[in-house]
Amino acid sequence: MKIIVGGAGNVGRSIISYLSRANHDIIVLDTDQSRLDEISKEFDIQPVLGSVSRPDILEKVGADTADILIAATNNDEVNLVACQVAYTLFHIKKKIARIDSEYFLSPLWNTLYNEKSLPVDLVISPDQEIANHILSILSIANAKEVYSFSNNHFVLFSFQCTNDTTIYQLSISELYKNFTDVPFNVVQIIRDGINFFPKEAEHISKGDDVYILAEKENVSQILRIFNIPPRSNDSIVIFGGNAISYDIARHLEDDENISSLKIITSHLNAAQRLSEALNKTVVIHGEMMSDVILNDANLSQTDMTISVTEQDKDNLLLSLLSQHNGVTSTISLVNSRIYDNLTDHIGSNIIVDRSTVTISKILRDIREVNLISAYSLGRGFAEVWEFKLKKDTILEGKTVESLNLPEKCKVIGIERNKQLIIANDKTTLQLDDILIVLVHPNGIKKTENIFKN
Repeated sequence: MKIIVGGAGNVGRSIISYLSRANHDIIVLDTDQSRLDEISKEFDIQPVLGSVSRPDILEKVGADTADILIAATNNDEVNLVACQVAYTLFHIKKKIARIDSEYFLSPLWNTLYNEKSLPVDLVISPDQEIANHILSILSIANAKEVYSFSNNHFVLFSFQCTNDTTIYQLSISELYKNFTDVPFNVVQIIRDGINFFPKEAEHISKGDDVYILAEKENVSQILRIFNIPPRSNDSIVIFGGNAISYDIARHLEDDENISSLKIITSHLNAAQRLSEALNKTVVIHGEMMSDVILNDANLSQTDMTISVTEQDKDNLLLSLLSQHNGVTSTISLVNSRIYDNLTDHIGSNIIVDRSTVTISKILRDIREVNLISAYSLGRGFAEVWEFKLKKDTILEGKTVESLNLPEKCKVIGIERNKQLIIANDKTTLQLDDILIVLVHPNGIKKTENIFKN
């Protein structure tokens, strides 16, 4: 697949880092040569100096043979013009635009994005997506990741087994037999950095990261089964004065369970804007790692910190400082995999990877299956697809086993008549089933071929 990406900043880099893992022909356009030099050292891409909105530049890179254009510069107008040029002059089938400005994202202007006006097939707002992802994590006690399916009726969530519990004495099959009134599926276990499908005889161990698919109404009961205590979010400090922190704070201000909400930013203009836009949030201007500022924010009495600055190292250091001051729950946004070795040694710090969050918004449009939703898990170790078996499918009446899914790919759940069915090899597929499938990166193409009919 030939993909043109406009913009080699944080957002463009996050998209490129994910797409480069597959066998795509990726061309990256940017007006900053230093950015192109840096990104071409890290990824197998074709760097081209120039604006993604210029017809001559697009012609130079053979846009007429491209499958997808992703305009991800930090300028909304440039991204919109790029999509218009791609559609009118080069007939690129799929056009995706990054939009950050609220006035372009307003529901009032949804009709603007169509072939007769602005031919954009998908609008992405990475900052909003990251904010929503963090808010979803906060919605489930001690969750590290949360993904919704079936109109938020089912959730796939992960947590770390940190407490001792007798549940570890039970195998996976015994777990299911002992809790038949609560349907759930242990989808993946990450142990010592390696993820795998647990076999029925497998035992969950202390320190494991566990991914479970369940009906949302049963999540609290499942967490009690695994002795995962409720997480207190009464007091929250957010580091970074940007659109992400604003979106998070704006939503949390409506949460009656939160008694204290603060944002710390080193940028005066950002502090002033946030103070004017937010009603219940205390905005503190000053050096974020200053002992004086951290004392002013009463960090030692804080339940959770969320670090969403533009710098990975700052976010990770702020989480370390928070833990040193007694904060039990921390979230850090990272933009690069350079710090992967470090992130694995920061206690219970929750890592939010910009690339996996951003790409999750795009997956539905770049996969050759008619997906309802799609997510990239963890730091990209697998994808999860949701799609419906429609009346023209050739899969009706087939068993899960007969699908011959690739290795490390599996149907992890089926919604049938609004109930969660934990599928096994003998489960027969029916018309209108909604399948939830975990797909390993190496099996994407074959899985697409199985389900795209």
